[in-house]
Amino acid sequence: MAPEDLQLLVTREMPFGKYQGRLIADLPGNYLAWFAREGFPKGELGRLLALALEIDHNGLTGLLQPLRGPR
Repeated sequence: MAPEDLQLLVTREMPFGKYQGRLIADLPGNYLAWFAREGFPKGELGRLLALALEIDHNGLTGLLQPLRGPR
C-alpha cells in the first residue's frame, strides 16, 4: 500500500455497479466482502477495494476522517 492510496479512497468514486458514484471509502462492508469472494477487479480499482475492505474489516474507518477534509 502506498500512502497516496488512503487519499484515493476518499476521493475516488466507484465507477460502476449498484454503488456507482459513491466514494470507495463509503462502500458498505458487505459489498466489499462480495468482491473479495468473487474477485477484485484488476488494477488500481481492485487494489483500492481490497484496501477499503481491510480498513472496514479491522474497524479503522476513523483513520480516513482527517483525509476527507471539511464537508
